[in-house]
Amino acid sequence: MLEQTRQDDTSPWHQGELAMQRSVGVVERMDGPGRNFVGKAMPEQHRTFFPMLPFVVLGAVDAKGDVWATVRAERPGFMSSRDPEILDVDLRRDLADPADTGMEDGNAIAMLGIQLETRRRNRLNGVIRRTDAEAFRVRVGQSFGNCPQYIQPRSFVFVRDPDRPTAVAALHSGQLDHRMRQMIEGADTFFVASYVDREDGARQVDVSHRGGDAGFVRLSADGVLTIPDFSGNRFFNTLGNFLVNPKAGLVFIDFETGDLLQMTGKVEVLLDSPEIGSFQRAERLWRFSPEEIVFRPDALPLRWNKESADLARRSRG
Repeated sequence: MLEQTRQDDTSPWHQGELAMQRSVGVVERMDGPGRNFVGKAMPEQHRTFFPMLPFVVLGAVDAKGDVWATVRAERPGFMSSRDPEILDVDLRRDLADPADTGMEDGNAIAMLGIQLETRRRNRLNGVIRRTDAEAFRVRVGQSFGNCPQYIQPRSFVFVRDPDRPTAVAALHSGQLDHRMRQMIEGADTFFVASYVDREDGARQVDVSHRGGDAGFVRLSADGVLTIPDFSGNRFFNTLGNFLVNPKAGLVFIDFETGDLLQMTGKVEVLLDSPEIGSFQRAERLWRFSPEEIVFRPDALPLRWNKESADLARRSRG
């Protein structure tokens, strides 16, 4: 049985999340799960999960107020938890990463730990306490788990020492070229960062996973992305943030080459549109218009193999 709702706790949902929940008639139903499962500290299983991972997905806001999503890789063990309210992260500064400027001491940050081979994922957000250029500490604001829905299983391998950065320069652009469009149109996975400044003045950043069949993101000739929103946990962290602050940061991974495509821009949420019916299983849509684009070839020292992960999963079950 679910534990009794902690009535003495403040609801974690802000006005945007509540508006999204209200749009599908689940505000009262989601009040209990919000109080029970969105915590201010990591449960033990999360504290043991993060140190197992070879990479982490991050969301950060730069000095201009633009939000970026990024993926950073290191040998497992680069994240650790000395107590439930703290996650220590050993990551060097990376000037090629546009999200890095939003990782100063005192900045709000979001983190998604995701293990593609098992389809496990856990999220947290909090505030950075930077110890030096080689590491930072996150004091947890919110911590919660997510189900494995829409995660495409993949196994990973390191192709170089993660301490050795790529020698290939990043490309900054205002529009998508052919290679970038290929990454988007062929993707079955991407990650999205968003944020709000809450009523108490605290900044809350979120970063989350989006997945579907390859090609589930529709890309127009003018470079606007249309993304279906499928049935989920009804938390509406991402879309709720968009209603309050229509800014987003997206990152796409080429799992075969380690290339990263990072974009920041504006969002429009479509709750009622005839176009929704043209996306199988979509309950609503959102559009993303990129304003700044960074393509980083060979950015990650990891490569993933989807087929072998699928075979491994079938053999286990």
